[in-house]
Amino acid sequence: MTNSFESNPLIDRLPKHLKQFIKPQDYADYTPINQAVWRYVMRKNVDYLSKVAHNSYLEGLKKTGLEIENIPNMYGMNRILKEIGWAAVAVDGFIPPNAFMEFQAYNVLVIASDIRQLEHIEYTPAPDIIHEGAGHAPIIANPEYAEYLRRFGEIGCKAISSHKDYEMYEAIRLLSILKEAEGTPQAAIDAAEKAVEDLQNNMGELSEMSKIRNLHWWTVEYGLIGTVENPKIYGAGLLSSIGESAWCMTDEVKKIPYSLDAAEQSFDITKPQPQLFVTPDFAYLNQVLEEFANTMALRKGGPKSVKKLIDSQALGTIELSTGLQISGNFSNVIEHNGKSVYVQTTGKTALSYRNKELVGHGTNTHAEGFGSPIGMLKGINLAIEDMSPRDLKAYDIYEGKTVTLEFEGDITVSGEIITGSRNLQGEIILISFKNCTVTHRETVLFQPEWGHYDMAVGKKVVSAFSGPADVNSFDLITHVPSSTTIKAKKTDERTELENLYRKVRNVRENNKLDESLKNIFNDLKVNHPKDWLLPLELVEILKERDEPQLMQEVLIYLEKIKENRPEVQKLISNGLELIFEKEAV
Repeated sequence: MTNSFESNPLIDRLPKHLKQFIKPQDYADYTPINQAVWRYVMRKNVDYLSKVAHNSYLEGLKKTGLEIENIPNMYGMNRILKEIGWAAVAVDGFIPPNAFMEFQAYNVLVIASDIRQLEHIEYTPAPDIIHEGAGHAPIIANPEYAEYLRRFGEIGCKAISSHKDYEMYEAIRLLSILKEAEGTPQAAIDAAEKAVEDLQNNMGELSEMSKIRNLHWWTVEYGLIGTVENPKIYGAGLLSSIGESAWCMTDEVKKIPYSLDAAEQSFDITKPQPQLFVTPDFAYLNQVLEEFANTMALRKGGPKSVKKLIDSQALGTIELSTGLQISGNFSNVIEHNGKSVYVQTTGKTALSYRNKELVGHGTNTHAEGFGSPIGMLKGINLAIEDMSPRDLKAYDIYEGKTVTLEFEGDITVSGEIITGSRNLQGEIILISFKNCTVTHRETVLFQPEWGHYDMAVGKKVVSAFSGPADVNSFDLITHVPSSTTIKAKKTDERTELENLYRKVRNVRENNKLDESLKNIFNDLKVNHPKDWLLPLELVEILKERDEPQLMQEVLIYLEKIKENRPEVQKLISNGLELIFEKEAV
């Protein structure tokens, strides 16, 4: 895959199924208006956040090479991020939550390379380079927080989703795209918002993925740090929103001490948050994360964990006490006395040990699924995995022997043993049979004409998690989003306005005196009366050039815009404060 950024060893080692989400960052696609939006937000943020953000923010801006004047280029970001053990890749908007978190596990920051429209400068529901680059990147320069982010990704990508989680992901992705795109009919936005709302109200019991996404939202995206009485901002959603970063500091937003309870607190991505959680320090984030991980199927195992995989209707893995891993789409688990005694997958299945596929046990061998008893033999206190070679021989569990094995829970396996496989500790983990019949009471689970039968060995299911044990066992390069981001339309009027922005940028950056700011201003007034950001940039330059007469004209013009467009009053006032506060200092 060709990337438009300088590579980084961390990117090189990404598995192919993650690389499918990476898209080139075509820096030439950023327009002068895009650059002006970045500059406005960054100037406002650095000024305001220096007072209310965690001290890691400003330090991180320097460490990650982010500039106020220019949208970050992936080339530069990756060179600098490499020094703090991270990398960055560009993607197209929202990507599936498991993939997003798996990138974090590899110390790779996912950056939506598009940038919000001028009309959504304060906040956009769509991930963009302001949110990702100016929000996430600076804080990961803090080593303790960076480790939390990596560990969160490592645990989060194993969380089991429900089938509704993916529907919700697609619904939110579509809504964010429609709200960010210019000219979207209100009816389309209303329909997309209703779809999200309907799903939010009908998610049923929260899945592991839903809960860990809640934790992610209330920490990584919208987290506060310090005390409830005097919190500081560290969440990227707040750091990148000039509107919500101010709103969140008011008494109208309830501040709650952060705890595992946050996993149960859902959120609405389309609205400002009515409450936020405050962690005392970054170390405490890891403590809560470990508490949550202890509730996951990843660590608990047992039949409930297998049922989570069945309900997810997605590819997952169980691990047995011997370390044998079974990856596939789970369709059944038989229980006895609160324990799993038989598990079944449907369709392509792979067997692995320590996340590496066992030779001869990939999806070609187990193309139609895999089923196996789990647990103890009836009337025998010694589990098969704990038997020595002498024990195995005594119970006729030996090559060439025809044997009937009766498991607790009324699972019976009868057939001729061909061979067995052992793990590194010498424990037998797999036994292969021919002429084999497997039954659960009167139900036949496997019959001889189906071929050789491979029986997993293990006393119990110790872990269950999303995705395959060995990522190379399955073709995971299949993601096709149902919606793609919509680029701004190119019109003659838009092109003319972009040219005016380009001229002003050239004046500021190159101190070009040959450009007539008066002519630019006149053109702007006549042909682009709704634009408010370029007049602000004119005021800034005119102040620096000491041209009070023209500056006064532009200021009067901005006052008229504020009267005619109340929705941008605050944005104009904030911009003017930035320009003139230097004078007051």
